[in-house]
Amino acid sequence: MSDPYTTLGVSKTASDQEIRSAYRRLVKQYHPDRNPDDPKAEERFKAVGKAYSIIGDKEKRQRFDRGEIDADGQERAPFGAGGAGGFSGGFSGQGGFEADDLGDIFSSMFGGGGGFRAGGQPRRGGDLQGELRISFTEALLGTKRDVSLGEGRHVSVNIPAGIEDGKTLRLKGKGSPGHPGRDGRPGPAGDVLLKIFVASDPYYTRDGRDVRVTVDVDLRTAVLGGKIHVRTPKGTVAVMVKPHSDSGTTLRLKGRGVAATKQHAAGDLYATLRVVIGTPDEKLEEFLRQQTVDENVAGEG
Repeated sequence: MSDPYTTLGVSKTASDQEIRSAYRRLVKQYHPDRNPDDPKAEERFKAVGKAYSIIGDKEKRQRFDRGEIDADGQERAPFGAGGAGGFSGGFSGQGGFEADDLGDIFSSMFGGGGGFRAGGQPRRGGDLQGELRISFTEALLGTKRDVSLGEGRHVSVNIPAGIEDGKTLRLKGKGSPGHPGRDGRPGPAGDVLLKIFVASDPYYTRDGRDVRVTVDVDLRTAVLGGKIHVRTPKGTVAVMVKPHSDSGTTLRLKGRGVAATKQHAAGDLYATLRVVIGTPDEKLEEFLRQQTVDENVAGEG
């Protein structure tokens, strides 16, 4: 877990503008399109985006500076309790709970406190509620996490591909144990309700089950055509650009969006080209100057 200020190379007293400038400079430097097949640059690119998601957000920066959240945006354990992003005796995942949720961890949404109901029937156990933070790419492809419920209990969570920010997963029968009836029969266990938070990504944007990215292409490739590298959730791929491709040209990469599930086919990735001049070639500059002269002469004639 790296300090976001260190990752962006700024001081803790840096202004918002200084943080934005550092972020833009580093994103440009480590962008996968400029560093194809360089895993170290890609990891650095991800780290820069993660750091900016914390101190580039005014509220999160204040909370981080106060020690309320860590460099991953997870709630820090209160009162010195152990566990990354969690606390002892509670239910924690990647990100833990908001402080206001502490009193509700073991509360039941479908029943009251102890004792027996009328007739001595078995009573359903309480539901456990928690939060889990995942990356944008994990939301696109799906992932699996091991979540601590406290008191030595863990549960494996399969997060489906395409899950959206703010959705809640229900893990049936994984909550608090049920209360037995007077005849000793056990009541059913409660559920675990896990709210999913998806981190933003500086590179991808989501459009339903499709993904959109903007890819820089140099002037030579835009004019003559050629191969470029496009980073997708499933890895970097080589794509051919047709000659005379202007900014705004969109390339479709079939099946490179949200991963397929039993209910849905895989989405696509749409890469929109953005032509960048880069360092102009001297011959190109001379050609353009001569073209301008010729046009002026023709206009005077």
